[in-house]
Amino acid sequence: MVLFLLERVSPHPVDSSWRRLTDWPRHADVVPLTRVTVLTPPPMREGTVFVARSGAGPLAFDDPMEVVTWQPPREGGPGMCRLVKRGTFVTGWAEIEVRPVGDGGSRVLWREDLRVRWLPRAADRPLRWAARWMFGRAVDGLLRG
Repeated sequence: MVLFLLERVSPHPVDSSWRRLTDWPRHADVVPLTRVTVLTPPPMREGTVFVARSGAGPLAFDDPMEVVTWQPPREGGPGMCRLVKRGTFVTGWAEIEVRPVGDGGSRVLWREDLRVRWLPRAADRPLRWAARWMFGRAVDGLLRG
């Protein structure tokens, strides 16, 4: 199990940062070798299911996720989303929280509990480093784009 936290400050207002981070198909634009398919019809809500397919050829795997908490920001207030990873290879959860900061921007907190089946505990430290790096780049790209 790898638990990590990312924190970013964005110049975008809360609602804009929220939209950028919770547009699941856009994640494929910033995460190499990944395609995201939303399996449930709009609008986004609790119960929305999507799959991130990562990798290439026989090394690809599906990472199905379900939105279990969906609290979009209202009137410039905070927003929070919780995802549960329902895969057979990658499990755990992720929380995305967006809060306003005084200058009209927003603060993003991304918490994740990541578990990869068949990886020994000795791999936790390198997995934590790789996940923080990969998800950090993804969050930066989503907030920039």
